[in-house]
Amino acid sequence: MINRRGILGLFVAAAGGAMVATSALPSFAKSPLALTGYDPVTYFSGKSPKQGHAEFTAQHRGLTYQFSSSRNRDAFLANPASYAPQFDGYCAYGVSRGYKVGVDPLAYKVVAGKLYVNYSKSVQRTWSRDISGYISKANRNWPGLN
Repeated sequence: MINRRGILGLFVAAAGGAMVATSALPSFAKSPLALTGYDPVTYFSGKSPKQGHAEFTAQHRGLTYQFSSSRNRDAFLANPASYAPQFDGYCAYGVSRGYKVGVDPLAYKVVAGKLYVNYSKSVQRTWSRDISGYISKANRNWPGLN
């Protein structure tokens, strides 16, 4: 027979277990800066992306982008759809799976003139096995995730 003390003990044990399980989960938070501060224009240069600077910023779709130069900022502002990452910079693979996940800004690929970023290099390898399929799934899922 379970009394109040037994019920309280079960509740405390369950809550403690939930706290341990929660603290062990990885963090999938997205940086407050789009592309964690990398300059989106530099992804299209054929070289490694460059970190942006706080003095060169622009807003697009409620996100703050940083740029390595005023020239790149101005190019972005002239045509943000050409440079902004797909899915507001969330992981393309994650969106294809139905959730929003932050990214490693160096796990990226430009496909058909569009920038896609992934959570990590290992996730990018998985995504690379069927890029067009994952993009198609992500495009279907994205409207419901906004």
